[in-house]
Amino acid sequence: MPKDLLSRLRVEKKAAIKGGIYHKVQIDLTYNSNHIEGSRLTHDQTRYIFETNTIGSGENIRVDDVIETANHFRCIDLIIDSASYAPSESFIKQLHAVLKNGTSDSRLNWFAVGDYKKMPNEAGGKETAEPKEVPAKMKALLADFHSKKTLNFDDLLDFHWRFESIHPFQDGNGRIGRLILFKECLRNGIVPFIISDDLKMFYYRGLQNWPSEKGYLRDTCLTAQDQFKKILDYFSVPYSE
Repeated sequence: MPKDLLSRLRVEKKAAIKGGIYHKVQIDLTYNSNHIEGSRLTHDQTRYIFETNTIGSGENIRVDDVIETANHFRCIDLIIDSASYAPSESFIKQLHAVLKNGTSDSRLNWFAVGDYKKMPNEAGGKETAEPKEVPAKMKALLADFHSKKTLNFDDLLDFHWRFESIHPFQDGNGRIGRLILFKECLRNGIVPFIISDDLKMFYYRGLQNWPSEKGYLRDTCLTAQDQFKKILDYFSVPYSE
């Protein structure tokens, strides 16, 4: 069994191993990232969908929650398969297409699945890039990111903040952004992390204050990273401090 996290995830994914770290990442990352965005599915319901393709018990379950949960599992597979490559516009758009495929949004004429937004939107009550600005801003973001010879923790957080500030898609920006962040941690040998519900408000505060105070987001993500290290320890996956 491979020792490093990315290789372990790939081996367990290919072998469809149950109860391993791939299994746990799929459920925990999907549940928490969707929950931040308002999904009403419980952790157990998320687990049922992954394990059995059923939703278990529950009432008043939104169809979109179920579809986007199943789609998010596919997105995680995609970031694992593509973890060795730097992010590109086409890859980011592919993630969005997979996440929103088959949802009620995808049936709206003005909603661009797998493409940049057509209508202005806000994030946390703050203005984001106008639709006409998005292509140029995304190209500039990726060009700057690719120009760095080495990437550290703050570089990844800065990319995440800039991506969320642009808010390139009509919906799904938070989940796409966190998927890319997890992927880039894997690519750069940095311990990844999952923003859990108890860290959600600190995470939002960190994003809002990143330009003036980087400590809020950094400390929140380091706390989440410490939580993920416990998972790595449990599954005997080594990592660099």
